[in-house]
Amino acid sequence: MLLSCLLLGCSLGLVTYATPEAPAGSVPSAAHTLVWGPGLETDIVLPARFFFIQAVDGSGRNLTWSPGEKTFDVKISSSTEQFARIWIQVLDRRDGSFLVRYRMYASYTDLHIQVLLKEKHVAKSPFILQGPVHHEGCDCPQPSGPAWEASMRCPASFPQIELDLAAFPRVDPERNAREIPQRFGQRQSLCHYTVKDNKVYIKTMGEHVGFRIFTDALLLSLTRKVRVPDVEFFVNLGDWPLEKRQASDRLHPIFSWCGSNQTWDIVMPTYDLTESVLETMGRVSLDMMSVQSNTGVPWDQKNATAFWRGRDSRKERLELVKLSRAHPDAVDAAFTNFFFFKHDEALYGPLVKHVSFFDFFKYKYQINVDGTVAAYRLPYLLAGDSVVMKLDSGYYEHFYNELKPWTHYIPVRADLGDLLEKIQWAKDHDQEARDIGVAGQQFARNNLMGDRIFCYYYKLFEKYAELQVAEPTVRSGMTLVEQPSDDLFPCACQRRTVKDEL
Repeated sequence: MLLSCLLLGCSLGLVTYATPEAPAGSVPSAAHTLVWGPGLETDIVLPARFFFIQAVDGSGRNLTWSPGEKTFDVKISSSTEQFARIWIQVLDRRDGSFLVRYRMYASYTDLHIQVLLKEKHVAKSPFILQGPVHHEGCDCPQPSGPAWEASMRCPASFPQIELDLAAFPRVDPERNAREIPQRFGQRQSLCHYTVKDNKVYIKTMGEHVGFRIFTDALLLSLTRKVRVPDVEFFVNLGDWPLEKRQASDRLHPIFSWCGSNQTWDIVMPTYDLTESVLETMGRVSLDMMSVQSNTGVPWDQKNATAFWRGRDSRKERLELVKLSRAHPDAVDAAFTNFFFFKHDEALYGPLVKHVSFFDFFKYKYQINVDGTVAAYRLPYLLAGDSVVMKLDSGYYEHFYNELKPWTHYIPVRADLGDLLEKIQWAKDHDQEARDIGVAGQQFARNNLMGDRIFCYYYKLFEKYAELQVAEPTVRSGMTLVEQPSDDLFPCACQRRTVKDEL
Protein backbone atom coordinates (compact mmCIF):
# COMPACT_ATOMS: atom_id res chain seq x y z
CA MET A 1 0.00 0.00 0.00
CA LEU A 2 2.70 2.50 1.03
CA LEU A 3 4.94 1.67 -1.91
CA SER A 4 2.07 1.84 -4.38
CA CYS A 5 1.15 5.28 -3.01
CA LEU A 6 4.78 6.32 -3.31
CA LEU A 7 4.96 5.23 -6.95
CA LEU A 8 1.48 6.32 -8.01
CA GLY A 9 1.32 9.57 -6.05
CA CYS A 10 -1.72 8.88 -3.85
CA SER A 11 -3.33 11.95 -2.32
CA LEU A 12 -3.61 12.40 1.45
CA GLY A 13 -6.71 14.50 0.96
CA LEU A 14 -4.90 17.76 1.77
CA VAL A 15 -6.81 20.92 0.93
CA THR A 16 -5.64 24.41 0.14
CA TYR A 17 -7.07 27.81 0.90
CA ALA A 18 -6.54 31.29 -0.41
CA THR A 19 -3.89 33.25 1.45
CA PRO A 20 -3.24 36.98 1.75
CA GLU A 21 -1.14 38.48 -1.00
CA ALA A 22 2.39 39.47 -0.11
CA PRO A 23 3.19 43.21 0.04
CA ALA A 24 4.63 44.51 -3.18
CA GLY A 25 8.38 44.12 -3.47
CA SER A 26 8.68 41.62 -0.61
CA VAL A 27 9.71 38.26 -2.03
CA PRO A 28 11.79 35.38 -0.65
CA SER A 29 15.55 35.57 -1.05
CA ALA A 30 17.44 32.32 -1.68
CA ALA A 31 20.47 33.64 0.20
CA HIS A 32 18.58 34.88 3.26
CA THR A 33 15.92 32.18 3.63
CA LEU A 34 16.50 29.78 6.54
CA VAL A 35 16.46 25.97 6.44
CA TRP A 36 16.81 23.77 9.53
CA GLY A 37 15.43 20.74 11.33
CA PRO A 38 15.94 17.10 12.29
CA GLY A 39 15.34 15.83 8.76
CA LEU A 40 18.72 17.28 7.77
CA GLU A 41 20.59 15.00 10.18
CA THR A 42 21.68 11.46 9.41
CA ASP A 43 21.17 9.94 12.85
CA ILE A 44 17.62 11.15 13.51
CA VAL A 45 15.55 8.25 12.19
CA LEU A 46 11.80 8.88 12.10
CA PRO A 47 8.92 7.28 10.20
CA ALA A 48 8.64 10.54 8.29
CA ARG A 49 11.66 12.81 8.52
CA PHE A 50 11.01 16.53 8.41
CA PHE A 51 12.65 19.96 8.31
CA PHE A 52 11.57 23.58 8.01
CA ILE A 53 11.96 26.48 5.61
CA GLN A 54 11.42 30.07 6.75
CA ALA A 55 11.04 32.47 3.84
CA VAL A 56 13.11 35.62 4.36
CA ASP A 57 13.24 38.59 2.01
CA GLY A 58 16.31 40.37 0.72
CA SER A 59 16.41 42.80 3.66
CA GLY A 60 16.46 39.96 6.20
CA ARG A 61 12.81 40.15 7.28
CA ASN A 62 10.86 36.94 7.84
CA LEU A 63 7.79 36.65 5.66
CA THR A 64 4.64 36.16 7.76
CA TRP A 65 2.36 35.26 4.87
CA SER A 66 2.48 32.61 2.21
CA PRO A 67 4.56 33.47 -0.85
CA GLY A 68 2.77 30.56 -2.61
CA GLU A 69 2.66 26.85 -1.92
CA LYS A 70 4.98 26.04 -4.84
CA THR A 71 7.60 28.64 -3.94
CA PHE A 72 10.23 26.08 -2.92
CA ASP A 73 11.21 22.91 -4.69
CA VAL A 74 12.83 20.07 -2.76
CA LYS A 75 14.73 17.23 -4.39
CA ILE A 76 16.32 14.29 -2.57
CA SER A 77 18.73 11.86 -4.20
CA SER A 78 21.37 9.32 -3.28
CA SER A 79 24.87 9.26 -4.68
CA THR A 80 24.69 5.46 -4.89
CA GLU A 81 21.14 4.90 -6.21
CA GLN A 82 19.74 6.16 -9.49
CA PHE A 83 16.14 5.97 -8.27
CA ALA A 84 15.68 6.67 -4.58
CA ARG A 85 12.38 5.45 -3.14
CA ILE A 86 11.53 8.58 -1.18
CA TRP A 87 8.17 10.34 -0.98
CA ILE A 88 8.49 14.12 -0.48
CA GLN A 89 5.90 16.74 0.42
CA VAL A 90 6.42 20.47 0.89
CA LEU A 91 3.65 21.75 3.17
CA ASP A 92 2.87 25.46 3.13
CA ARG A 93 1.99 26.58 6.66
CA ARG A 94 0.81 29.91 5.22
CA ASP A 95 2.68 31.99 7.77
CA GLY A 96 5.86 32.38 5.74
CA SER A 97 7.19 28.98 6.81
CA PHE A 98 7.09 25.57 5.17
CA LEU A 99 7.31 22.08 6.60
CA VAL A 100 9.09 19.58 4.36
CA ARG A 101 8.48 15.92 5.14
CA TYR A 102 9.79 12.85 3.42
CA ARG A 103 9.40 9.13 4.00
CA MET A 104 12.15 6.76 2.95
CA TYR A 105 11.26 3.24 1.87
CA ALA A 106 14.85 2.00 1.78
CA SER A 107 18.18 2.97 3.34
CA TYR A 108 20.75 4.91 1.34
CA THR A 109 24.27 6.17 1.43
CA ASP A 110 24.89 9.92 1.33
CA LEU A 111 21.53 11.59 0.77
CA HIS A 112 21.65 14.91 -1.04
CA ILE A 113 18.79 17.28 -0.17
CA GLN A 114 18.38 20.25 -2.51
CA VAL A 115 16.15 23.15 -1.48
CA LEU A 116 15.58 25.40 -4.48
CA LEU A 117 13.98 28.78 -5.09
CA LYS A 118 13.55 29.40 -8.81
CA GLU A 119 16.33 26.86 -9.42
CA LYS A 120 18.70 28.64 -7.02
CA HIS A 121 19.98 26.81 -3.96
CA VAL A 122 18.48 28.10 -0.71
CA ALA A 123 20.62 28.71 2.41
CA LYS A 124 23.29 25.95 2.62
CA SER A 125 21.67 23.71 0.04
CA PRO A 126 22.55 21.07 -1.01
CA PHE A 127 22.48 19.45 2.43
CA ILE A 128 24.35 16.17 2.53
CA LEU A 129 23.40 13.45 4.98
CA GLN A 130 26.48 11.29 5.07
CA GLY A 131 25.51 7.65 4.99
CA PRO A 132 24.36 5.23 5.88
CA VAL A 133 20.97 6.91 6.19
CA HIS A 134 18.49 4.38 7.58
CA HIS A 135 14.77 4.18 6.84
CA GLU A 136 12.04 3.45 9.37
CA GLY A 137 12.03 -0.28 8.72
CA CYS A 138 15.76 -0.70 9.30
CA ASP A 139 16.52 -2.63 12.50
CA CYS A 140 19.68 -0.79 13.49
CA PRO A 141 19.48 0.48 17.08
CA GLN A 142 21.95 2.99 18.49
CA PRO A 143 23.61 0.97 21.30
CA SER A 144 24.07 4.05 23.50
CA GLY A 145 20.93 5.56 24.96
CA PRO A 146 22.64 8.83 25.93
CA ALA A 147 24.10 9.16 22.43
CA TRP A 148 20.66 8.62 20.89
CA GLU A 149 19.05 11.17 23.23
CA ALA A 150 21.76 13.69 22.38
CA SER A 151 21.33 13.21 18.63
CA MET A 152 17.54 13.53 19.01
CA ARG A 153 17.97 16.61 21.24
CA CYS A 154 15.60 15.10 23.77
CA PRO A 155 14.78 17.28 26.81
CA ALA A 156 16.58 16.34 30.01
CA SER A 157 13.20 15.55 31.57
CA PHE A 158 9.46 15.71 31.04
CA PRO A 159 7.35 17.15 33.89
CA GLN A 160 4.60 14.56 33.59
CA ILE A 161 7.04 11.63 33.79
CA GLU A 162 8.55 13.03 36.97
CA LEU A 163 5.09 13.54 38.50
CA ASP A 164 3.88 10.07 37.55
CA LEU A 165 6.94 8.19 38.76
CA ALA A 166 7.10 10.09 42.06
CA ALA A 167 4.30 7.80 43.31
CA PHE A 168 6.53 4.76 42.73
CA PRO A 169 9.94 5.23 44.41
CA ARG A 170 10.67 1.55 43.79
CA VAL A 171 9.30 -0.90 41.25
CA ASP A 172 9.32 -4.61 42.02
CA PRO A 173 8.80 -6.58 38.78
CA GLU A 174 8.29 -9.85 40.72
CA ARG A 175 5.52 -8.40 42.89
CA ASN A 176 3.86 -6.68 39.95
CA ALA A 177 3.91 -9.89 37.90
CA ARG A 178 2.05 -11.67 40.72
CA GLU A 179 -0.37 -9.00 41.87
CA ILE A 180 -1.38 -6.92 38.85
CA PRO A 181 -2.95 -9.85 36.97
CA GLN A 182 -4.83 -10.80 40.14
CA ARG A 183 -6.15 -7.25 40.67
CA PHE A 184 -6.92 -6.22 37.11
CA GLY A 185 -6.47 -9.18 34.78
CA GLN A 186 -9.98 -10.60 35.12
CA ARG A 187 -11.96 -7.39 34.64
CA GLN A 188 -9.65 -5.28 32.50
CA SER A 189 -7.65 -5.74 29.30
CA LEU A 190 -3.90 -5.50 29.87
CA CYS A 191 -0.59 -6.18 28.19
CA HIS A 192 2.33 -7.42 30.24
CA TYR A 193 5.52 -6.41 28.42
CA THR A 194 9.15 -7.23 28.99
CA VAL A 195 11.87 -5.62 26.92
CA LYS A 196 14.98 -7.78 27.31
CA ASP A 197 18.16 -7.42 25.26
CA ASN A 198 16.20 -4.99 23.09
CA LYS A 199 13.63 -7.61 22.15
CA VAL A 200 9.94 -7.20 22.99
CA TYR A 201 7.93 -9.92 24.74
CA ILE A 202 4.23 -9.81 25.59
CA LYS A 203 1.45 -11.59 27.43
CA THR A 204 -2.11 -10.30 27.11
CA MET A 205 -4.97 -10.68 29.54
CA GLY A 206 -8.61 -9.74 29.26
CA GLU A 207 -11.13 -9.91 26.44
CA HIS A 208 -10.40 -6.84 24.32
CA VAL A 209 -6.71 -6.73 23.50
CA GLY A 210 -6.81 -5.43 19.94
CA PHE A 211 -5.34 -2.08 20.95
CA ARG A 212 -2.05 -3.83 21.71
CA ILE A 213 -1.20 -3.09 18.06
CA PHE A 214 -0.37 0.48 19.03
CA THR A 215 2.07 -0.34 21.84
CA ASP A 216 3.51 -3.26 19.87
CA ALA A 217 4.22 -0.98 16.91
CA LEU A 218 5.71 1.77 19.08
CA LEU A 219 8.01 -0.62 20.97
CA LEU A 220 9.20 -2.27 17.77
CA SER A 221 9.85 1.10 16.15
CA LEU A 222 11.71 2.42 19.20
CA THR A 223 13.89 -0.70 19.57
CA ARG A 224 14.86 -0.41 15.89
CA LYS A 225 16.24 3.06 16.66
CA VAL A 226 17.88 2.72 20.09
CA ARG A 227 18.73 0.04 22.61
CA VAL A 228 15.98 0.33 25.23
CA PRO A 229 16.91 -0.51 28.85
CA ASP A 230 15.67 -3.86 30.09
CA VAL A 231 12.25 -3.03 31.50
CA GLU A 232 9.05 -4.84 32.54
CA PHE A 233 5.69 -3.09 32.74
CA PHE A 234 1.91 -3.38 32.30
CA VAL A 235 -0.15 -1.38 29.79
CA ASN A 236 -3.86 -0.69 30.27
CA LEU A 237 -5.64 -1.15 26.93
CA GLY A 238 -8.89 0.44 28.10
CA ASP A 239 -10.03 4.04 28.03
CA TRP A 240 -10.15 4.73 31.76
CA PRO A 241 -7.06 4.84 34.02
CA LEU A 242 -7.13 2.12 36.68
CA GLU A 243 -5.09 2.69 39.84
CA LYS A 244 -7.33 4.75 42.16
CA ARG A 245 -5.88 7.50 44.33
CA GLN A 246 -6.67 6.18 47.75
CA ALA A 247 -4.63 5.59 50.88
CA SER A 248 -2.88 2.29 50.24
CA ASP A 249 0.55 0.73 50.34
CA ARG A 250 -0.46 -1.61 47.51
CA LEU A 251 -0.17 0.82 44.62
CA HIS A 252 0.68 -0.83 41.31
CA PRO A 253 2.24 0.99 38.36
CA ILE A 254 -0.01 0.83 35.29
CA PHE A 255 0.82 2.57 32.01
CA SER A 256 -2.21 4.24 30.40
CA TRP A 257 -2.87 6.61 27.51
CA CYS A 258 -4.75 8.98 29.75
CA GLY A 259 -4.44 10.06 33.37
CA SER A 260 -6.89 11.54 35.83
CA ASN A 261 -6.92 13.46 39.09
CA GLN A 262 -8.43 10.37 40.71
CA THR A 263 -5.81 7.83 39.62
CA TRP A 264 -2.07 7.10 39.78
CA ASP A 265 -1.63 5.68 36.27
CA ILE A 266 1.59 6.46 34.41
CA VAL A 267 0.69 8.38 31.28
CA MET A 268 1.96 7.64 27.77
CA PRO A 269 1.20 9.61 24.59
CA THR A 270 -2.24 8.53 23.39
CA TYR A 271 -2.60 5.65 20.97
CA ASP A 272 -4.07 8.11 18.46
CA LEU A 273 -1.10 10.47 18.56
CA THR A 274 1.31 7.51 18.60
CA GLU A 275 -0.25 5.97 15.51
CA SER A 276 -0.28 9.29 13.68
CA VAL A 277 3.48 9.54 14.24
CA LEU A 278 4.16 5.98 13.12
CA GLU A 279 1.90 6.25 10.07
CA THR A 280 2.70 9.79 8.94
CA MET A 281 2.67 9.73 5.12
CA GLY A 282 1.32 6.21 5.47
CA ARG A 283 -2.23 5.12 6.18
CA VAL A 284 -3.37 8.16 8.19
CA SER A 285 -4.34 11.52 6.74
CA LEU A 286 -4.58 13.47 10.02
CA ASP A 287 -1.27 13.87 11.80
CA MET A 288 0.72 16.64 13.42
CA MET A 289 2.28 17.60 10.09
CA SER A 290 -0.67 17.43 7.71
CA VAL A 291 -2.79 19.62 9.99
CA GLN A 292 -0.18 22.39 9.84
CA SER A 293 -0.84 22.93 6.14
CA ASN A 294 -4.62 22.68 6.45
CA THR A 295 -5.46 25.41 8.92
CA GLY A 296 -8.30 26.98 6.98
CA VAL A 297 -8.74 30.52 5.77
CA PRO A 298 -6.74 33.36 7.35
CA TRP A 299 -7.83 34.48 10.82
CA ASP A 300 -9.76 37.56 9.71
CA GLN A 301 -11.78 35.42 7.27
CA LYS A 302 -12.76 32.76 9.81
CA ASN A 303 -16.26 32.46 11.20
CA ALA A 304 -16.35 34.06 14.68
CA THR A 305 -18.27 31.13 16.14
CA ALA A 306 -17.27 28.41 18.59
CA PHE A 307 -17.30 25.08 16.76
CA TRP A 308 -17.65 21.45 17.83
CA ARG A 309 -18.56 18.12 16.24
CA GLY A 310 -18.46 14.62 17.74
CA ARG A 311 -20.41 11.80 19.33
CA ASP A 312 -22.47 11.68 22.52
CA SER A 313 -19.84 10.17 24.82
CA ARG A 314 -20.37 12.57 27.75
CA LYS A 315 -23.26 14.45 29.33
CA GLU A 316 -21.41 17.76 28.93
CA ARG A 317 -21.57 17.21 25.20
CA LEU A 318 -25.35 17.00 25.41
CA GLU A 319 -25.37 20.31 27.27
CA LEU A 320 -23.08 21.82 24.66
CA VAL A 321 -25.48 20.89 21.85
CA LYS A 322 -28.39 22.27 23.88
CA LEU A 323 -26.47 25.54 24.37
CA SER A 324 -25.78 25.70 20.65
CA ARG A 325 -29.49 25.48 19.89
CA ALA A 326 -30.24 28.31 22.28
CA HIS A 327 -27.37 30.49 20.98
CA PRO A 328 -26.67 29.52 17.35
CA ASP A 329 -24.87 32.78 16.63
CA ALA A 330 -22.26 31.98 19.28
CA VAL A 331 -21.96 28.18 19.20
CA ASP A 332 -22.14 25.69 16.34
CA ALA A 333 -22.19 22.26 18.03
CA ALA A 334 -23.88 19.07 16.81
CA PHE A 335 -23.62 15.30 17.01
CA THR A 336 -22.39 13.14 14.18
CA ASN A 337 -23.22 9.88 15.99
CA PHE A 338 -25.34 8.64 18.90
CA PHE A 339 -24.12 5.69 20.95
CA PHE A 340 -24.29 6.35 24.70
CA PHE A 341 -27.51 8.36 24.86
CA LYS A 342 -29.56 6.86 22.04
CA HIS A 343 -32.75 7.37 24.01
CA ASP A 344 -32.10 11.13 23.91
CA GLU A 345 -31.59 11.36 20.16
CA ALA A 346 -34.97 13.04 19.71
CA LEU A 347 -33.87 15.77 22.13
CA TYR A 348 -30.39 16.40 20.79
CA GLY A 349 -30.62 15.29 17.17
CA PRO A 350 -30.89 15.23 14.32
CA LEU A 351 -27.46 13.93 13.47
CA VAL A 352 -25.36 16.00 11.09
CA LYS A 353 -22.88 14.81 8.49
CA HIS A 354 -19.26 14.32 9.45
CA VAL A 355 -17.08 17.36 8.81
CA SER A 356 -13.51 17.01 7.61
CA PHE A 357 -11.23 17.86 10.52
CA PHE A 358 -9.41 20.39 8.38
CA ASP A 359 -12.71 22.23 7.86
CA PHE A 360 -12.93 22.82 11.61
CA PHE A 361 -10.47 25.64 11.06
CA LYS A 362 -12.97 27.70 9.15
CA TYR A 363 -14.00 28.77 12.67
CA LYS A 364 -12.02 30.95 15.05
CA TYR A 365 -12.89 29.13 18.26
CA GLN A 366 -12.50 25.38 18.77
CA ILE A 367 -14.26 23.79 21.75
CA ASN A 368 -12.40 20.92 23.39
CA VAL A 369 -14.66 18.86 25.65
CA ASP A 370 -13.92 15.43 27.12
CA GLY A 371 -15.34 12.27 25.57
CA THR A 372 -15.19 9.01 27.50
CA VAL A 373 -11.91 10.39 28.86
CA ALA A 374 -9.75 13.26 27.59
CA ALA A 375 -10.58 14.31 24.03
CA TYR A 376 -7.63 13.02 22.03
CA ARG A 377 -8.10 15.62 19.28
CA LEU A 378 -6.49 18.40 21.36
CA PRO A 379 -2.98 18.11 19.82
CA TYR A 380 -4.45 18.66 16.35
CA LEU A 381 -6.70 21.50 17.48
CA LEU A 382 -3.71 23.26 19.00
CA ALA A 383 -1.70 22.81 15.80
CA GLY A 384 -4.37 24.53 13.75
CA ASP A 385 -4.89 28.23 13.16
CA SER A 386 -7.77 28.81 15.58
CA VAL A 387 -7.86 29.32 19.34
CA VAL A 388 -8.85 26.42 21.59
CA MET A 389 -11.51 26.85 24.26
CA LYS A 390 -10.77 23.96 26.58
CA LEU A 391 -13.21 22.82 29.22
CA ASP A 392 -11.75 22.13 32.66
CA SER A 393 -11.23 18.42 33.07
CA GLY A 394 -10.14 15.82 35.59
CA TYR A 395 -8.49 13.88 32.75
CA TYR A 396 -5.18 14.71 31.16
CA GLU A 397 -2.77 13.61 28.43
CA HIS A 398 1.00 13.46 28.71
CA PHE A 399 1.51 17.12 27.74
CA TYR A 400 -1.32 18.89 29.62
CA ASN A 401 1.01 19.68 32.50
CA GLU A 402 2.95 22.05 30.25
CA LEU A 403 -0.09 23.89 28.87
CA LYS A 404 -0.99 27.22 30.46
CA PRO A 405 -4.52 28.67 30.49
CA TRP A 406 -4.77 32.11 28.88
CA THR A 407 -1.40 31.46 27.25
CA HIS A 408 -2.04 28.37 25.09
CA TYR A 409 -5.82 28.13 25.35
CA ILE A 410 -8.89 29.87 26.77
CA PRO A 411 -10.19 27.97 29.83
CA VAL A 412 -13.89 27.21 30.19
CA ARG A 413 -15.70 25.82 33.23
CA ALA A 414 -16.56 22.12 33.03
CA ASP A 415 -20.28 22.88 33.37
CA LEU A 416 -20.13 25.31 30.38
CA GLY A 417 -21.43 28.07 32.63
CA ASP A 418 -19.01 30.65 31.26
CA LEU A 419 -18.66 29.49 27.64
CA LEU A 420 -20.80 32.29 26.21
CA GLU A 421 -18.90 34.82 28.31
CA LYS A 422 -15.54 33.48 27.02
CA ILE A 423 -16.76 33.59 23.42
CA GLN A 424 -17.82 37.20 23.86
CA TRP A 425 -14.47 38.00 25.46
CA ALA A 426 -12.69 36.53 22.44
CA LYS A 427 -14.83 38.57 20.08
CA ASP A 428 -14.13 41.75 22.06
CA HIS A 429 -10.39 40.99 22.31
CA ASP A 430 -9.71 39.63 18.84
CA GLN A 431 -5.95 40.18 18.79
CA GLU A 432 -5.46 38.71 22.25
CA ALA A 433 -7.48 35.65 21.26
CA ARG A 434 -5.42 35.38 18.09
CA ASP A 435 -2.20 35.56 20.11
CA ILE A 436 -3.38 32.73 22.38
CA GLY A 437 -4.13 30.64 19.30
CA VAL A 438 -0.65 31.29 17.89
CA ALA A 439 0.98 30.39 21.22
CA GLY A 440 -0.97 27.12 21.33
CA GLN A 441 0.05 26.40 17.77
CA GLN A 442 3.71 27.03 18.57
CA PHE A 443 3.46 24.75 21.60
CA ALA A 444 2.15 21.93 19.40
CA ARG A 445 4.87 22.50 16.81
CA ASN A 446 7.59 22.42 19.47
CA ASN A 447 6.31 19.64 21.73
CA LEU A 448 4.02 17.25 19.88
CA MET A 449 5.92 16.29 16.74
CA GLY A 450 7.27 12.80 16.15
CA ASP A 451 10.77 13.39 17.48
CA ARG A 452 9.38 14.53 20.85
CA ILE A 453 6.98 11.60 21.03
CA PHE A 454 9.84 9.11 20.62
CA CYS A 455 11.87 11.06 23.20
CA TYR A 456 8.98 10.88 25.66
CA TYR A 457 8.57 7.13 25.33
CA TYR A 458 12.30 6.49 25.64
CA LYS A 459 12.68 8.76 28.67
CA LEU A 460 9.65 7.11 30.30
CA PHE A 461 11.10 3.60 29.88
CA GLU A 462 14.55 4.78 30.92
CA LYS A 463 13.36 6.42 34.14
CA TYR A 464 10.98 3.58 34.98
CA ALA A 465 13.76 1.02 34.45
CA GLU A 466 15.94 2.87 36.96
CA LEU A 467 13.29 2.27 39.65
CA GLN A 468 13.27 -1.51 39.21
CA VAL A 469 14.64 -3.42 42.19
CA ALA A 470 14.94 -6.74 40.33
CA GLU A 471 15.86 -7.83 36.84
CA PRO A 472 13.00 -7.82 34.31
CA THR A 473 12.13 -11.35 33.24
CA VAL A 474 10.67 -13.01 30.18
CA ARG A 475 7.92 -14.80 32.08
CA SER A 476 5.90 -17.91 31.43
CA GLY A 477 3.28 -17.32 28.76
CA MET A 478 5.10 -14.40 27.14
CA THR A 479 5.75 -14.52 23.41
CA LEU A 480 8.22 -12.62 21.25
CA VAL A 481 6.80 -9.71 19.28
CA GLU A 482 8.58 -10.13 15.97
CA GLN A 483 10.03 -7.20 14.08
CA PRO A 484 8.23 -6.87 10.73
CA SER A 485 10.15 -8.36 7.83
CA ASP A 486 11.83 -5.88 5.52
CA ASP A 487 12.48 -8.34 2.71
CA LEU A 488 11.64 -5.90 -0.07
CA PHE A 489 14.20 -3.27 0.97
CA PRO A 490 16.53 -4.90 3.52
CA CYS A 491 19.14 -2.70 5.14
CA ALA A 492 22.68 -3.43 6.24
CA CYS A 493 22.93 -2.05 9.76
CA GLN A 494 25.96 0.19 9.99
CA ARG A 495 26.68 2.39 12.95
CA ARG A 496 29.42 4.96 12.96
CA THR A 497 31.69 4.70 15.97
CA VAL A 498 33.73 7.33 17.77
CA LYS A 499 36.80 6.03 15.91
CA ASP A 500 35.04 6.60 12.56
CA GLU A 501 34.42 10.22 13.44
CA LEU A 502 37.98 10.97 14.59
